[in-house]
Amino acid sequence: MKWIKKKYFASIEGQNWVFHGEILGQKGAIQPIQLFKAKSIAIERHTKIQSEANPYDPKWETYFEKRLAVKMVHNLKGKRQLLHLWKQQGGLCPLCTQKITKLTGWHSHHIVWRSKGGRDEADNRVLLHPDCHEQLHRQGLTVSKPRPLRGVRKA
Repeated sequence: MKWIKKKYFASIEGQNWVFHGEILGQKGAIQPIQLFKAKSIAIERHTKIQSEANPYDPKWETYFEKRLAVKMVHNLKGKRQLLHLWKQQGGLCPLCTQKITKLTGWHSHHIVWRSKGGRDEADNRVLLHPDCHEQLHRQGLTVSKPRPLRGVRKA
């Protein structure tokens, strides 16, 4: 039984009983490998959806848009989509035509609300200033997708 411990387990970087082995690398060299430790993954907390929230009810549209915005900022695909929308709009808010910056902040707005069958894709979203977005929902305004600038490809 000692041979099992000696062959498959080792002390690596202060950790005892680390399951390890060797593999043949790309260039034919033998490389050490060890079992992945679950504790090496950072804990990511998620915000629960409010129990009374309904994605099909228009009065909850802004709530779900805010949740989507937080989700987009925290992953690479979402960041790329935000950057694409920003470039497509020329960095301007379609409602007030002022610059959208990190300082002013932004909200991702669905042109056709998701609660009314709108899709969650770039062609159905625009970036607005937070105040403009609130004003749009409060006053029942509509906004259309600005015409893409030259040189910006459709995603």
